[in-house]
Amino acid sequence: MQSPRLVATDVDGTLLGATEDPSPRTRAVIRRMVDAGVPLVLATGRPPRWVPRVCEALGVHALTVAANGAVLYDAADDRVLAAETLGVDALAEVAAGLREAIPGCGLAVERVGAGAFDRREEQFVSEAEYVHAWPHPDHRRVAPGDLLGEPVIKVLARHPTMTSADMARAAVPAVGHLVDITYSAGGGLLECSVRGIDKAHGLERAAAHHGVTAAEVVAFGDMPNDLAMLRWAGHGVAVANGHPDVLHVADEVTASNLEDGVASVLERWF
Repeated sequence: MQSPRLVATDVDGTLLGATEDPSPRTRAVIRRMVDAGVPLVLATGRPPRWVPRVCEALGVHALTVAANGAVLYDAADDRVLAAETLGVDALAEVAAGLREAIPGCGLAVERVGAGAFDRREEQFVSEAEYVHAWPHPDHRRVAPGDLLGEPVIKVLARHPTMTSADMARAAVPAVGHLVDITYSAGGGLLECSVRGIDKAHGLERAAAHHGVTAAEVVAFGDMPNDLAMLRWAGHGVAVANGHPDVLHVADEVTASNLEDGVASVLERWF
C-alpha cells in the first residue's frame, strides 16, 4: 500500500502494551505521522471518558471512534460529535433476553454526555450483580429501574466463570436481532450496541470528517470488535497476539502489541 492518508488503531491489546502508556517508539512514529499531515483515529471499545488519558500519553488529541463505533468523540475539544443510542424499550428487551440466555450474568450500561466528563457519575452504572472485568472500576451501582431508565450507547453483560465466546454463542440467538454483540476481552464480558453500529461505521464517519476514503486508510486491531473495521479499511493489519478470527481476515499480520507491532508498520512511511 502507498502511504496512507489516515491511520486508525484499536487501543488496548493493539496500540498499547502491558501498561496504559505507549512505548517511546510508538509515540515517536505517531508524532512523525501527524507532523506529516496524516491524522490518527483511535477506534476503541472504551467510552469517551477513558480516551483523554491515552491521548495525553500519545501527545496527540485524536478524533476517536469510541464505544465500538457508537460515539464519535473529538478529544481536542472534549466534544461528542455524534452518538448512536439504544432506546429504553429496546434496552429493557435486551436486558431481559441477556438474563434469560446467560443465567447468572450481571448487567451494566454505558451512557454518554456532551463530553468525556459530562454527567460523570451517570455514565457507567451497573446492577448489584455486575462483577467488573477490570481493576479500579469506576462504575456506580444503581437500582434495576435506574439502570434501564434512559438511552445507552452500550450494554455490558459479565459472567466471571464463562468465556466471552461462550457468552456470545448464548446471547446471539436471544438478542442478536436487537443489538450487535461483540467482545474485546476473553474473560466473560460481552458488549452490545445498536444494531448495525460497529467500528467500521464509526471509522467511515471519522474518515469522512477528514475527507479520506476507505482505500486510503490503514487500520490496526486484535479482537472480534475490530473485524468490521479491518475489513472496511484499505489495508487491515492484525497484531500477532490477535484473536484467530482477526488474524484470518487481516491483509497483514505484524508483531504483537508487546513488540511495537503498530510502530513497525508505520515506520515504513513515517
